[in-house]
Amino acid sequence: MVHKTDLLVIIGISVGVALGILIASLIFFGIRWYRKRAHLRRCANERSFTTLPIQANGLGTSTDYSASLSTSKGIQVSENLQKNSPRSWWNHQNKDRFFSAPGVLRYSYKDIQKATQNFTTLLGQGSFGPVYKAKMAAGEVVAVKVLASNSKQGEKEFQTEVSLLGRLHHRNLVNLLGYCVDKGQHMLIYEFMSNGSLSNLLYTEEQQVLSWDERLQIALDISHGIEYLHEGAVPPVIHRDLKSANILLDQSMRAKVADFGLSKEEVFDGRNSGLKGTYGYIDPEYISTNQFTMKSDIYSFGIIIFELITAIHPHQNLMEYVNLAAMAPDGVDEILDKQLVGECNLDEVRRLARIAHKCLEQLPRKRPSIGEVSQGILKIKQRRLAKEDTMSFAGEEFSRAVSRIEIQQVELSRIASVKDRATE
Repeated sequence: MVHKTDLLVIIGISVGVALGILIASLIFFGIRWYRKRAHLRRCANERSFTTLPIQANGLGTSTDYSASLSTSKGIQVSENLQKNSPRSWWNHQNKDRFFSAPGVLRYSYKDIQKATQNFTTLLGQGSFGPVYKAKMAAGEVVAVKVLASNSKQGEKEFQTEVSLLGRLHHRNLVNLLGYCVDKGQHMLIYEFMSNGSLSNLLYTEEQQVLSWDERLQIALDISHGIEYLHEGAVPPVIHRDLKSANILLDQSMRAKVADFGLSKEEVFDGRNSGLKGTYGYIDPEYISTNQFTMKSDIYSFGIIIFELITAIHPHQNLMEYVNLAAMAPDGVDEILDKQLVGECNLDEVRRLARIAHKCLEQLPRKRPSIGEVSQGILKIKQRRLAKEDTMSFAGEEFSRAVSRIEIQQVELSRIASVKDRATE
C-alpha cells in the first residue's frame, strides 16, 4: 500500500514538473513572439518614412489613386500612416530636424528668403507647392520648390527626393543643389531650367515651336536619363511618375528628368502602398496588379514619345488617336503635329512611332528595355547623320569637280589666247 502511494506521488510530481516546463515554455515563446512582432512593426514604420512612394511633386498635376481604389483595410493603414507621418514626427521632435544628405548643401531660411526676394519670384505652382526663381549669394540662378503647408504627406516626397538625388548624378537628371529645413519650412533647391517643362512647350500657344530635330533629341535625352535610373543606379530606381510635365529643358533645349517624389528603389518589400501616378501615363498592368516595375516606366515613356510626335495631351484622348493610327503603316502621318507637317522627315517619324508602339505593349514582358529604346532612337539619329555625311561628301566632291572644270576652262582659255597671239 505504501509502495503504491509513493508511486502515485512520484507520478504526480513528474506530471507537475512537465506541466510547469510546458507553461514556462509557452510563456517564453509567447514573450519572444511578442517582441519580434513589435520589432517588425517598428521596422515597417521606419521604412515607410523613407521608401513609401506618395503623391507626386512638380509643376504638373499628379493624381493619387490610393484613396479611391484601395480597400477599407488600406484606408485604415493610410490613417495609421497619417498618425505616424513625418509631419507628426517632426512636430513632436523638432520641426527643423532632418537627416543630412551627403553632397547636398543645406541652406537657411534667410538664405532662401533673400534669394527669392521674400518669395515674390513665383515660377509656377505644383502639387508639392509653389516654385520660385532664386539668385543665390554666389550669383547662380536656381529654382526653389517649397513644401506647401497643405501638401498631403509631402514630407515623405521631400525625404525621397533628397535621399535619391543626393546620390544620383547624370547629365539627363535635374540636379539637386541643396535643401532647406528651417523655421518649420521644407524646400528643395534645383538647377534652373530656363525653358521650363516639355508640357508647357508642347501645349502653350505662346511658346516657341519645337522643331523635329529638337523633339528627337529630347526623346534621346529622356531615354538616357531613364537608362541611368534603370541600369546605372545601384540599386536601380523606378521613377513612377514619368510625364511631359516632369521633363525640364535647359537653355540649350536639352532635356532632363525631374521630380523624384514618387520614385522608389527596386527592392521588393512586400507592401502594397496603393496606386500612385498621373492619369493618362499609368501602365494598365499596374492598375490591375498594383505592381509597378521598370516596364511601367517604359509605358509612360511611350506616351511621352507620342506627345512629342502629335502634341496631343493624354487627357485629350491621345491613346484613341494612337490606336487608330496603328491600323495603317503610315497612320502616324495623320496624327502628326500640324506644326511639323512639311518640316520633318516622315520616315524618322514612323520609326520613332514604331518604338513608342513597342513601349505601349499591353504585356509588360513584350515591351523593350530602356537600353533597347535608347539604341533605337540613337539609330534614327545616326541614319540621318550618315545621310548628311554622304550628301556632304557628295557635295564636296561635286564642288571639287566644278573647281577642276573651271581651272581647266581657264587653262584652255589661256592656251587659246597664246595661240591667237602667235598667229598674229
